[in-house]
Amino acid sequence: MTDDEIRNLIKNPMPDQQTLKSKPEMSLTLIPPSPITDKITLDIRAAVWNQGRSAEDFEIFIYLDKAEPEYQLYQKKLRLRPCSVEGIRFSWPTQGHPGKHEIVLEVLQGAKRKCLNQKLNIIASEFRSTARIGGAYAGLLHWSEKEGKYWNKDLAKMTDAQWRELVRSMHAIGMDIILIQEIFRNQEYSGKHNIEGDGYKGRAFYPSKLFPERMPIAAEDPLEAIFDEADKLGMHVCPGIGLYAWFDYSPGSLEWHIKVAQEIWERYGHHPSFYAWKVSEEGHGSLTDLSGKPGTREMLVDFFIKFTAHLQRIAPDKPTMMARSTHGMRGAEETYRKLLPHLDILLAFCFHRMPETDMTGEDAAEMLQNLCNEAGSHLWMNMEVFLFEDNEEGNALIPRPIEQVLNDLQRFPNFEKIVCYQYPGLINSPEMSIKPGGSPTVKLYTDYKAYLDKAP
Repeated sequence: MTDDEIRNLIKNPMPDQQTLKSKPEMSLTLIPPSPITDKITLDIRAAVWNQGRSAEDFEIFIYLDKAEPEYQLYQKKLRLRPCSVEGIRFSWPTQGHPGKHEIVLEVLQGAKRKCLNQKLNIIASEFRSTARIGGAYAGLLHWSEKEGKYWNKDLAKMTDAQWRELVRSMHAIGMDIILIQEIFRNQEYSGKHNIEGDGYKGRAFYPSKLFPERMPIAAEDPLEAIFDEADKLGMHVCPGIGLYAWFDYSPGSLEWHIKVAQEIWERYGHHPSFYAWKVSEEGHGSLTDLSGKPGTREMLVDFFIKFTAHLQRIAPDKPTMMARSTHGMRGAEETYRKLLPHLDILLAFCFHRMPETDMTGEDAAEMLQNLCNEAGSHLWMNMEVFLFEDNEEGNALIPRPIEQVLNDLQRFPNFEKIVCYQYPGLINSPEMSIKPGGSPTVKLYTDYKAYLDKAP
C-alpha cells in the first residue's frame, strides 16, 4: 500500500453503515475506567455520530451525577456533516470527589435529547493506584505450546458459553477490562517473511471475511461471546488487532491493520463494551524489533501516527493501546517522545524482573510516567501473574504465588490502572465448568478474592 492509498483510507474511514449490526449514535469513554482513586486526572472522551443525509447541529454536555446546570463539567456545540463522527476530550481532576458517581453524557439534536451514563467509583487514597487488578489479558489460545503446556488444550475446547462463563468470573473479582491478546494467529517475524509477496497466511479467531482460515478452537465466535457478555455486566473489551507478524510495523502491516480494524468495527463496534483498540505486535522496551536493522524505531512511530489517526476517525473516543516490556529503554527516550502523542495507553510489563545491568523497576516506572505525562498519554501496568516453570521440557507458564502478586501491587503505587497477563490458563473461578491450568489457577483466584474481600 502506498502512502497516498493509506492517506486516502485515513481521510475516508467511515465503514458502510449498512454493514453495521446497529448504528452507533453516541459513545462515552473514561480513561481509566472505574474504579479509580482521587489522586488522578480523569480523561473524559465522547463521540457523536450524524447518521443522517444532511448536516446537523449537536450540543454536547458532560455532567457529574445529574444532567443539571450546576453539575455541568463540559459543553460544546458541533455541526456534523452527513455520515460523519466527531469526538470531544477533556480532563477532570478527581481530587475532592471520593465516592460513587456517574459521568453523564447528554446530546441535544434539535428537539431530540439523548443521554448515556458511565458509573464512576472514586476511592480516597494516598496513592494513584487502587491496589487492585482492574483487568486482564484473555488470550484465546496461547502462541507457544511450551508456555501453554498446562492449559492450551483446554482453551481450545472452550465453547462460546464457556467464554461467557470466564467473562462473568472476571467480573466477580473486579477484572472488568478484557484485553484480547490477538484475533489472528500468524507465527511470522519482522524481517523474516514475505507476506507482501506470498500473501497473509494467518488464521482468525472469529468469522472473518477478510481472511477466512480459522484457528482450531471449539468456539464459533468467542469475540461476540465476550463482547455480548461484557455488555450485560458493564465491562470493557479491547480487541487485539493482530497478529500480522511479530514486532512488524512495516507499511504492509499498517495496511493489514487498517483493513482488520475496519472489519472488527463493522462486526463488533455496536457493543457498548467496546472500549479500546489494542495493537498485538508488542515488543521490547528499546522500541526496536531486535533485528538490528536501521529504521525500525522510525517505522514504529510512523505506524502509530497513521493507524491511530485512522482509528480516531472511525471512533474518536476509543483509545489506542500497545504493550511493551520495560527492558532496554535507555537511549529510546526521544523515540518515546515521538510515539506517545499517538498512543493513548502504554501497557508496560516486566518491572519486577529487570536485568541486573538495567535500571530498577521503580526507575523504569518513573521514567515512563514522566514521558507519558509529557505527551498527555496514559501509563498502565501490565502485571505478570505467572512464573516460568524451569524444567527440561521448556518454560511452561504457571500461576504466580499470591504473595508476589500482592508485593507488586504495593511496590508500584503510582499506576492509574493495573491489568495482568493473563486470565485464561492462570486464574480460574471454582465455578468454571472448565478450568484450564487446573487447581493452581483456582488457588490464585481464591487467594486474590480473599485479598479483595479484606480491602477497604
